Amino acid sequence: MKILLMHYSAPPIIGGVESVLGHHARLMSAAGHSVRILAARGEQPSAAIPFDRIALADSMHPDILAIKQELDSGRIPPGYLPVVNALADSLRAAAKGAEILIAHNVCSLNKNLALTEALHRVYREQGFPRLILWHHDLAWTTPRYQPELHAGRPWDLLRDAWTGAIHVVISELRRREFSKLTGIPPEAIHAVPNGISTAQFHKLDPQTIRLMQEMDLLQAAPLLLLPVRITPRKNLGYALRVLAHLRRDFPSAVLLVTGPLGAHNPDNWKYFGELRELRSELGLESTVRFLAELEVDPLPDSVIADFYRLADALFLPSREEGFGIPLIEAGLAHRPVFCTDLPALRELGGDSVTYFSPDEDPARVAEEISAWFKNDPVFRQAVKIRLAYDWDRIFRERIDPLLEEAAGAGAGSGRKS
Repeated sequence: MKILLMHYSAPPIIGGVESVLGHHARLMSAAGHSVRILAARGEQPSAAIPFDRIALADSMHPDILAIKQELDSGRIPPGYLPVVNALADSLRAAAKGAEILIAHNVCSLNKNLALTEALHRVYREQGFPRLILWHHDLAWTTPRYQPELHAGRPWDLLRDAWTGAIHVVISELRRREFSKLTGIPPEAIHAVPNGISTAQFHKLDPQTIRLMQEMDLLQAAPLLLLPVRITPRKNLGYALRVLAHLRRDFPSAVLLVTGPLGAHNPDNWKYFGELRELRSELGLESTVRFLAELEVDPLPDSVIADFYRLADALFLPSREEGFGIPLIEAGLAHRPVFCTDLPALRELGGDSVTYFSPDEDPARVAEEISAWFKNDPVFRQAVKIRLAYDWDRIFRERIDPLLEEAAGAGAGSGRKS
């Protein structure tokens, strides 16, 4: 699909809308779409995403600022229509070959009403791309913009239904406001939230990103990290049994064992086979993940650190420990710790971690872990963000179907949605 993304400016210009546009461009391009960015200020983000510049699309262009000053006072200056005509010609030229044009905030804010009017003039012409209006802010419902708005055109274009266009807002609040403002039924307005790139936010190593995606770790709730080698003294079978009980309260709980097989005991291969059999018996094939099954070489420290950033807690059920490096790592990562009550671990954890006996009933330990997560608002918020606001998920579940809808409805053209 050939998609044109438009705003007054684009990355690397700093701004919330610019950031969203940049993520949209990246996601759409990665999904195989042909994407171009249309703006006055900004730069080409990559070789795959061209940047088309229209100087008069800028909210800060001197001519636009002069026109806005008059419009804010309720007067349409003589220079307004020539600028609208020039912008309309530029939009027609820039939109050639595109199937979908997504305009961010252009038709809901009064930052460049000449651009708004120009788009309104051309968007239903034969051959013009199907128009999606992405509304982040609404001038007509925002008190600070009220002195700048007046009855009639062009100000009324910011509360017009734009027949034939697809409308998108960024929250349920905006959906209610926009519906009341335009008279469009709420169910006819798409609500697509802004998001966050987990990989970019945490600056994840490419290997971590690959493993995270292969194991779908962002869907885990909670994700328990067990960063140890596969050897009997780490008591991994016990960890599997605890997880089986924990999943009664948290069906999406995942246990991630990051280490390879212990390097100095050939019986570890037999032990690993027993663990996999136990995993199968407990029905945990997709929820107990041994990275030893995915990676031949030991993970670098940078990837282990990444998994601490992704995890919800450290779970360490060892029967023997002389020190306990994972407790130090968990502390630096601000992660809660559930571990066995061993002298070395208590020396490190003091009264800041949750202890249990390695012979405790697994169901009882699971209850304690479950209670902790049920009562932790930070965990609840983290899961909410992972499940609802990761950009990859938003694109897959919200944006890609919207693009398919827009393409299926046909381009330009005066068609009604």
